Amino acid sequence: MKFKVGMKVEGTVTGIQPYGVFVDIGDHMQGLIHISECQTGFVDDIYKLFSIGQDVSALIIDIDEYSGKISLSTRTNEVHMGVIKHPKGFRPKQIHYWTNYRLNIGFRSLAKARSPWMRDAQRFFE
Repeated sequence: MKFKVGMKVEGTVTGIQPYGVFVDIGDHMQGLIHISECQTGFVDDIYKLFSIGQDVSALIIDIDEYSGKISLSTRTNEVHMGVIKHPKGFRPKQIHYWTNYRLNIGFRSLAKARSPWMRDAQRFFE
């Protein structure tokens, strides 16, 4: 079976940790229901919501493309595909760079500050 984001799956709880619940979803695959995806609102004790061997119905909300890890949710019933997929030709209106790539200053600003830093270091370690 080929799993895809948005699919509803049936599975069995195989493990419970303070951060989430591991679910066997078949085909030798396991998914994780993160504690934030267990129910709407605050989860006081995850062990009160799930027990090992319990059958659950969950929604696949993410599949890591590199590791193949599957994220599940029991708090939502459907995935809004418009949020996941951008229309063809989608481009952000403006790309923000954290540096000004047009300035070609390289390491000159560090070179200017090097002498005072060296003087301070010599005074400190004398």
